[in-house]
Formats: sequence, structure tokens, C-alpha cells
Amino acid sequence: MSNPNLEIKSREPSLYNEDLAPIPRSQRSWGWFEIFNVWSNDIQSLFGYTLAASLFLSYGLNGWAVMAAIVLAGVVVMVLVNWSGAPSVRYGIPFPVLARISMGVFGANFPALVRAVVAIFWYGVQTYFASTAVALLINSLLGIEGGAQWLGMTVVGWLSFLLVWVFQIVLFWHGIERIRQFLNWAGPLVYVVMIVLTAVIWYQAGDELLPAIGTIFSGEGDYAGGSVGAFMAVTGTMIAYFAAVVINYGDFSRFVRSEREMKIGNFLGLPLNVAFFSLIALIVTAGTVVLFGERLTNPTDIIARVDSLPLTLIAALTFFAATVGINMVANFVPPAYDLANLMPNRIDFRIGGLITAVLALFIGGLWVALISQIGIAGFVNTLGAVLAPVYGVMMADFYLIKRQRIDIEQLFTADPQGEYYYRGGWNVHALGAFAVAALFSVASVWWPTLSVLSGYAWLLGALLGAVLYYLLMRRATAPLTVSR
Repeated sequence: MSNPNLEIKSREPSLYNEDLAPIPRSQRSWGWFEIFNVWSNDIQSLFGYTLAASLFLSYGLNGWAVMAAIVLAGVVVMVLVNWSGAPSVRYGIPFPVLARISMGVFGANFPALVRAVVAIFWYGVQTYFASTAVALLINSLLGIEGGAQWLGMTVVGWLSFLLVWVFQIVLFWHGIERIRQFLNWAGPLVYVVMIVLTAVIWYQAGDELLPAIGTIFSGEGDYAGGSVGAFMAVTGTMIAYFAAVVINYGDFSRFVRSEREMKIGNFLGLPLNVAFFSLIALIVTAGTVVLFGERLTNPTDIIARVDSLPLTLIAALTFFAATVGINMVANFVPPAYDLANLMPNRIDFRIGGLITAVLALFIGGLWVALISQIGIAGFVNTLGAVLAPVYGVMMADFYLIKRQRIDIEQLFTADPQGEYYYRGGWNVHALGAFAVAALFSVASVWWPTLSVLSGYAWLLGALLGAVLYYLLMRRATAPLTVSR
């Protein structure tokens, strides 16, 4: 590395501010435990639990096969984030700056804006899910049941939603170090509560629990694509769930001291973590069939029916903390960087975060009445499909075209002779590859003819984006940068 201190001498105001600048290794404090907790909070959020539980019920597939598909997804995501995280560990840069290498110093604004839009959607949705835990807490303490609804939420629901929204802004305003501390206790605590909930459900269900698990494990094989198609769909859906974090993983890995610690955290936090948490989701879901006569996939609904006020209060607080934690890391920090990248001289990290919060307020408020109607799987796969080609282009460029070499100084200059200026600051080959691949991957979610591919639209979109970009760059008859 030609610039071990990662100091930038030439600072173009339209490309540089302190939030986007490289972080020297001497100033990094994250290790494997922080990375583990990033994934712990992501998996253990209320949305994550609901998705995992629903996969056991939606595809008519043997439960053991669903478990295997979910674990396989964890392994695939681990490999993907090891790839996307490495450049930011080495050079200390966030996702929107890393995107300049392949997209151009100004062209990177496009994928950054796409990522910001996706994050804002996720931020609003996760804020709603976190608010259901707060609503459960309030309803349990005050003995409130039901009530008039507006846009699918009661007065308590709206109050809880606004409380969570404000709390997240306050936490974000204190910076990444406070967010790290929040994650480090929220992640492990959720596991404790989930294990306790599993034990309570098992105790109350008694001898009927194992037969209920066996029923879920039996499977009926009624998925249109057959057993193999169902297996791939479960795997692809879980990969798509992590897609938002995969694409901008550099926003987190730039704080890690070494690639080794990043990889350890990814291994513990993904395949092992996913397997254990999914098993808990399976047991608890089977227990709800025995106890309540129906399959419940939302933890707040389950806890609300368990006759234990202390467990209800503790669990509500814990699920709130876990969901807020991943919202901070995956859906608040990334768009703050992405929006700052659009106009670094006017928008800093905090202003970007405020813009994110305001827009997400409307998304979360409309989740129950409107957005959720398209279905969880469709929602996850569509957002993942949009992001997939960006990942493919960036990884193909860094590992195959640039051979893992970056001139860090050139990322912050608008000099037409700059290495990443391309044509007018845009790499038209990268944008073309993205457009074609994104069209295909989104069509695979919504076009009936390609519906059999919808579960793994993310992988196809990423692969197609990578291949198209590589071919376009290799076949270019002349350098994309202007003549010197």
C-alpha cells in the first residue's frame, strides 16, 4: 500500500468530507465481537425472526431441508461480505467511496442513491417492527387491548412508532461509537431472552412439542418449482434478506482492525448464528401450534399470549433493542454516508441521517396499510434484486479488473486526468452493466414467466452484473479515461 497512513492531500470539496475520508488503522476499535454483533442484531430483529419462521411454513419443504437452505445462505453471505469488506478494511473507506473505483468519482452517486433509497425503506419497516415491541410493553403495563385504528395502527401503535423513531435519531446523533456499545449488549441479550422463551414454550407444550416439530419437518412438497426449486428459493430469499448489508458492508468493515478479525466475526455471526437462531424459530413456531392452535411467526404476538408479565416486559425491551440496533447499523449509517456522498460540502453524516429518518417516517407509517400487502418475500426479493448488480460490478472491478489495487488519492480528485474520472466522472460500462442486470433480476421477481427464479434473483443479478461488466471492460477498444 503506497499510502499506509491513508492521508488525502488533494481534497476536491465535491468529493471529500471528514465522514468519507479513509480511517487509519490506528483509529479503528472494532474487532470480531463487534462484527459478530452486527450479524446477531440483523438476524435477531423482529423482521428477521418473522422471515425465518415463515420460511418453514411457506414452501411445503421438509423442515430439515429448510434448515440446510438457511445455513447455506449464511455461508454464501459470509463469502460475499468477506469479499466486499476486504477493500474497506485495507483502505478505510465507506461503500460510496469504494463505488467510485468502478462507477467513476461522480457515477458512484447513482448506486449510492439506490442504496440510500433501499435503506430508507428498510429503516421505515424496521422502525415499525421495533415499535410493535414498545406497543406490547405499553399495552401490558397499562392493560390496554385493541382500540380504533388508523392506517392499520392503534393510538398506542402510533405513539410507539413515533417514540422509536425519535429514540433512533438520538442514538444516531451520538455517533458510531455509541452505536457500537449499544449493539454489544443488545445482541447477546436477545439470545438470552429467545432461549428463555423457547424453554417456556417447550415447558408449556410438554410432550406435544416434538410431534408438532415433526409435522413441520414432514413437508408437503407443493411448491411450484419442486423440492429443488423450493430449496433454492429459501436459500435465495435469505441471501436477499442480507443483501442490503452485503452491498455496503464496507461501511462497517472500515472500523475493523484487521481482515482476520473481520472474517472471524463473519463466520461466528453468519452460518453458526443463522443455524442456531433458525432452530429456535422452528421450535417456538411449532410450540405456538400446540399452545394456541395456530402458527405464529411474530415474536411479539407469541409473547403477548404467553401468560408471564415479567417475560413479556423483558422480551419487549430486548426485541426493541435488537431491532433498533440493526436499524442503526444497516439502515441508518449507510444512507447517511450515501447521502453525504451526493454533496459532501453541504451534507455531512448527521444531516444525511436526518434526511433518512424523515423519509423513513412515511415508509414505516404506511407499512401495515399499504407496503406489507405485497408480501414479505416479494418485498425482500425486489429490494435485493435492485442492489445485486451493484455488488457484482464492484467486485468484478476490484478483484478482476483492478487486481485489488486502489490509488486512494485518486478517489477524492475531480481532475479529468484522474484514474477514476473515466468520461466526465462516469463509467458508462459500469452503468450499462447495472441497468441490464437490474432489469433482469427485478423481472425475475415480478414477471410470471421468470417467477421460478424469484427466490434467487439476488444471486442472478449479481452474477449477471459481474459478467457483463467484465466483458464490457475487457472488450473496450480504448481506455475509458480521457487522453493525457
